[in-house]
Amino acid sequence: MPISLNGQPRELPAPWHIADLVADLGFTGKRVAVEVNGEIVPKSRYGSTCLAVDDRVEVVIAVGGG
Repeated sequence: MPISLNGQPRELPAPWHIADLVADLGFTGKRVAVEVNGEIVPKSRYGSTCLAVDDRVEVVIAVGGG
């Protein structure tokens, strides 16, 4: 299933949830924000929100520093 991830094409198996994508990217347990088609998805919905063909997904990880 083709999607756009951070502006780059990516193929995913279907069905695929946001939680699956976050885990596949190695971000489980980290502070991330996920936007699908211009709308931020609350973390509480990562496991229940399925991605669809041609979704535009942006994943941003919080980086601390000083």
